[in-house]
Amino acid sequence: MKLGEKIMKSKEEYQNAGQEIYDKLHLATYPVAIKYVKDKSEIPRNVTRPAVMDKKMSICQTFAMARKFGQSYALTAEDNFCTPSSVGHGWVPITMEEFVESQVRQGWHKDEKAEKRRAEKIYMKNYKNVIDLAYRGVVASPLPKTVVIPDTILIFGNGAQITHVIHALTFEHKRQYAVRSNFEGFGESCGKGGFMPFITRKAQIVIPGMGDRAFAGVQDHEIAIGIPGEFIFYILDHLFKTGGRQGLGFPIRQLIPMGLSENLTPGFKYMREVIDKKLKE
Repeated sequence: MKLGEKIMKSKEEYQNAGQEIYDKLHLATYPVAIKYVKDKSEIPRNVTRPAVMDKKMSICQTFAMARKFGQSYALTAEDNFCTPSSVGHGWVPITMEEFVESQVRQGWHKDEKAEKRRAEKIYMKNYKNVIDLAYRGVVASPLPKTVVIPDTILIFGNGAQITHVIHALTFEHKRQYAVRSNFEGFGESCGKGGFMPFITRKAQIVIPGMGDRAFAGVQDHEIAIGIPGEFIFYILDHLFKTGGRQGLGFPIRQLIPMGLSENLTPGFKYMREVIDKKLKE
């Protein structure tokens, strides 16, 4: 293999990797395999599309269905009631003025001036380029039985579990595996957990936002990490290696206080005296 040459993995290899990290980290939900499509013809036949059933969903809901229920869903602008995410993924063109107006009506930030400042930062730098990429939909599938080769993998877990993933990514401190994240509280799982790792080729930490909690049932203790799909194999190669034998491991190794005695508290001490007296009788 030549230096820098990308190794192509099969769907079965991704499925096995998904099951392995699910088992090793004792995850409560499946990692999600995410695939972006430019045409509806790329959507596998065995995937549910809400619009076919005359219904709508959000992107974060499809992730929830994949990770919690093991079901595969596809979403396009036609299927998606969360219109800001359709715009954010470049599925439909929209002007900056239209974007600002939609956000003003939402009331997410102080006023129109605040929304314009935000738009100048994210619309001018990101949305125009994203629209030019011409993606038109997303497929979400549980990684251990994925129906697609994932562009991105989204892993939900608690702080300890995600810390192990971060440790694996930074074990060699190679630039391509560095974690790069900004936080805004909106579009966390769909944007930072899915689309941004695909576009930037960088892992992103997800602190679940408004939609994640309101629509997708993300729990208070859950955070997540989105990674370019092929990173899963690098993570598995380096999982639990940080610190060697003294590392945290899983379940998490914590210091257990040793050398304690009944003298720790007055009640313990009294009960010990009573027990010792009874044992001598």
